Amino acid sequence: MIYVGLAIADSMFPEECTVDRLSETPEIVQALVKSQFVNLCNPSHKATLTALRRRHGIDLYETLPERPPVVKLQPDDYVIVISVRGLPRLTDRHEYTDEEVAQATFSFGSWYVHTE
Repeated sequence: MIYVGLAIADSMFPEECTVDRLSETPEIVQALVKSQFVNLCNPSHKATLTALRRRHGIDLYETLPERPPVVKLQPDDYVIVISVRGLPRLTDRHEYTDEEVAQATFSFGSWYVHTE
């Protein structure tokens, strides 16, 4: 299974496993989210997901669950983590400006789970 989110937690992984992490390109992630995947994003991150769509054309907004699922990864599962840096916290508004989105950095990592 492929999962896509903005973060991971240790509790997602089996007690005993090996994890490999690879950097991915936005184009690879964009292709992956056009296939079958589980969206792990939280509805409170709509502004970040909008910025991701504006900057890289990756749309996680359409598949956004009401509540993010509880995930227990199994061998051969992948988690694509989209890490965003440089976007300020939105405390008095609900969107990022074009300038804020342009200055932000997005990195993409795939975490592959396997057992020995």
